[in-house]
Amino acid sequence: MPAASPAAPAGGQTSSVLPYPDFHFTGKIGDTFEQSDPATFPQPVKPPKGAPNVLLIMLDDVGFGQFDLTGGGVPSPNMDKLAHEGLLYNRFHTTAMCSPSRAALITGRDSHVVGNGILTEMGTGYDGYTSVIPRSAATVGEVLRQNGYATAWLGKNHNTPPWETSEIGPFDHWPTGWGFEYFYGFNAADSSQLQPILYENHTRVPASSDPSYHLTTDLADHAIDWIHKEKAIAPDKPFFVYLAPGATHAPHQPPQAWIDKYKGQFDMGWDKYREMTLERQKKLGIVPQNTDLTARPDGIPAWDSLEPQQKKLYARMMEIYAAYGAHADYEMGRVIDAVKKLPDADNTMIVYVVGDNGSSAEGGLGGSTDELIIVNGMQQDWQDVYKVMNELGGPRHFNHMPIGWAHAMNTPFQWTKQVASHFGGTRNPLIIDWPAGIKQGGAIRPQFSHITDIMPTILDAAHVTVPTKVNGVDQTPLDGISLAYTFNDPNAPDRRHSQMFELLINRGIYQDGWMASSLAFNPLQVVRGHVDISNIKWELYNINEDFSQAHNVADQHPEKVKQLEALWWEQAKTHNVLPLDWRGPERFSNELTGRPNLAAGRKTFVYDYPLVGLPEGSAPDLKNKSFTVTAETQIPQDGANGMIFTQGGFTAGWGFYVQQGKLVVAHNFVDLERYRIVSTGSVPTGKVTLSFHFQYDGGGLGKGGTVTMFANGKQIGEGRIEKTVPMKYTSSETQDIGEDAGTPVDNTYKPPFKFNGKIDRLTVELQ
Repeated sequence: MPAASPAAPAGGQTSSVLPYPDFHFTGKIGDTFEQSDPATFPQPVKPPKGAPNVLLIMLDDVGFGQFDLTGGGVPSPNMDKLAHEGLLYNRFHTTAMCSPSRAALITGRDSHVVGNGILTEMGTGYDGYTSVIPRSAATVGEVLRQNGYATAWLGKNHNTPPWETSEIGPFDHWPTGWGFEYFYGFNAADSSQLQPILYENHTRVPASSDPSYHLTTDLADHAIDWIHKEKAIAPDKPFFVYLAPGATHAPHQPPQAWIDKYKGQFDMGWDKYREMTLERQKKLGIVPQNTDLTARPDGIPAWDSLEPQQKKLYARMMEIYAAYGAHADYEMGRVIDAVKKLPDADNTMIVYVVGDNGSSAEGGLGGSTDELIIVNGMQQDWQDVYKVMNELGGPRHFNHMPIGWAHAMNTPFQWTKQVASHFGGTRNPLIIDWPAGIKQGGAIRPQFSHITDIMPTILDAAHVTVPTKVNGVDQTPLDGISLAYTFNDPNAPDRRHSQMFELLINRGIYQDGWMASSLAFNPLQVVRGHVDISNIKWELYNINEDFSQAHNVADQHPEKVKQLEALWWEQAKTHNVLPLDWRGPERFSNELTGRPNLAAGRKTFVYDYPLVGLPEGSAPDLKNKSFTVTAETQIPQDGANGMIFTQGGFTAGWGFYVQQGKLVVAHNFVDLERYRIVSTGSVPTGKVTLSFHFQYDGGGLGKGGTVTMFANGKQIGEGRIEKTVPMKYTSSETQDIGEDAGTPVDNTYKPPFKFNGKIDRLTVELQ
């Protein structure tokens, strides 16, 4: 037989250059096939011998002291079982926010190195904040795919730049462009759990008509189905599945039956919860016996100081949150059970990252009905939340619990999500289970580790070489360190000697048992002013002796503080962290930051057919300006009904529709106020041009204005809107024409609320 250039080696050392060379026939070729050597075909790339299946699960906005896995009060029997079979890491760290952690997870590099030092929606264009993962940082999915793996991504994708999330792409920075052959999920920070905007590969998924639909269940179903299909078709081909449900990020929307299970279980309040959790953590050996409970920050009220109605409301919000987490544990458990029943289950590695950051304080002091309130730089009075307490957890609100509970979920540490300087923002549990590679499970591993370590750990287990060149592009070295050295040696000395942290100028630096922390802003500071970096103090903790960062010893070791601060600046310069930027809500504005936008620079937008599913980042920006929406329609003789134009959803936005023969303009001011202006006259039938003009008052951001409605050029209604949304309507909702494909802007109708007439053309004009 003639030699043939192989697509890839069948085992042993894999290539540091991807893709593998194209196949070429190297035998004799004569004038006819009879005079030639027997033909050979190009062979599929084969993975290294013994390469395991990999299931990577990442939850969202989870605190270290949340689940009973690590001593918390939220049941997690499936996590508990997995940790008993595998290993639990109690000194594992994330970046304190969604996009950065997820970028670091899939690339093995520091989030700033790969352009994701902050949320994709807050990018500024500097190298560390472009919101674009560069080609020099091939993902773990791409590397495994080119080494013979079947790859799939299900759930949250919060790393595609917002201006590339529409159905016309480009798709280079979607999961399918990062080496994942199948994608089923959402491209956003968060999503309604009951009425999500989903994509299958590049195509929007129709909304479910099932009244009991839940996103976490749907994702689990699709994951199980894909795994079974992959093993039925190619049983010898290993899979890599990345499963990232929206839980437990806002909106907190678990099934009602789950909420009912936790009634009364959090009446003790957040202060007592923290004490109880630390006691359980010590009993379980999750934390050292000398661990002290950190002090509750001054801005968070003591539970006993709250009014009775506040206690009732906040306990209820925690019940909803607990149900949300417990339900997620159940659904992820279904996927784990399915994997455990596979013929090659023993050679399946399950990596379970229990949160991409600490529990979230984005509900503010008193909780909120809408997380976008904080995004737009405002806070909500708890009394307003109390009025709709019985609706929380359902389809009407994007509800989020108060900061007191978020802080408690991060027991025993200081602070919460967004605070990269302290472990409350960055310390998350990690479980790794791999029967073929881990000899003895049920143990805790204390080595200091980081989310960048996950990619090299997976490649190490798969016997895949970390590539130096992928698709013709030289690769940035990995920042992560494989954790395989800890699998069968509980006392292995740490291989990670230092780690830098930064998010919204909250800074931290770890080195050999010491942690220096510099807190510039905490989540209670919604509005941020100018900062003099040189005046922000550094704290110092000996975390070998002080597990929880309870005792600041900066005054006792001033030279160590100086040394670590200098190390932070050194690493910041080499990791694209600079320039530091303390701005908050204003970074969500495309106009203020100059971020790319498919709508940028245009004043007139013409849609000749009912287009639905256009993300806010690709739609006309209606904020802080006057504008006109005009629809050329055909109204049936028995009258019109339905949505003409909407942008946003139950978090915030606009609606322009016909209801019971009247023209309506609605504006949802981040669920704090809802304006609904109804025409005085009815909408005519036949060919009708319907329009509304919003005349913005001006004088700053988020001001009010006057709405005037017209039918065939004749005014049929007018009204005032006193407040408008200044920065952002939504994370996942869209602009729709002819129906509402997501959640409703106004609770007087139910999506899809399709327009029963015909829209020949719709025009949006910005002024």
